[in-house]
Amino acid sequence: MQLTTSLSQIQLLATQKEQENIRFAEYLRQLNAEELDATVHTINKKVEPLIDCTQCGNCCKTLMIQVEEEEANTLAAALQQERSSFDEAFLEKGSSGIMIINRMPCAFLSGTRCSVYEHRFSGCREFPGLHLPAFQKRIFTVMMHYDRCPIVFNVIEQLKQSLPETAAIVS
Repeated sequence: MQLTTSLSQIQLLATQKEQENIRFAEYLRQLNAEELDATVHTINKKVEPLIDCTQCGNCCKTLMIQVEEEEANTLAAALQQERSSFDEAFLEKGSSGIMIINRMPCAFLSGTRCSVYEHRFSGCREFPGLHLPAFQKRIFTVMMHYDRCPIVFNVIEQLKQSLPETAAIVS
């Protein structure tokens, strides 16, 4: 399996394939959701282990992650900080009460690695979420990450090759 992992190459290809990807996303919305999930999960199981996220860290440079109360409590304790100090240094709270990390790149990113990996937030643990159900409902979000995540890029490219009738859509 040939994988593309260079972010500059992925960004260049993403620009070149923008219209193709719009057509492909529309095609995916018409497929059987359960069969699509199964196909995406199968491809992801092959691709994800071949890509070392710690060599990239681009998600940590470009995403705002939602943080749950318990996650903030856990990480504050692990860092031996009072929760109020932790919140002030690392979190932003919206009027609806939703908390997100307060800067990009993430304050916990050290080079291309997470400095609090064992205590990272669930949004970080789950990204890029290709193992989750309901892929079809998340196509827009997944495609937003096509140009920034080698896993997403490669899974989508493999998906294009594996589905029937894709050749007419992507050519």
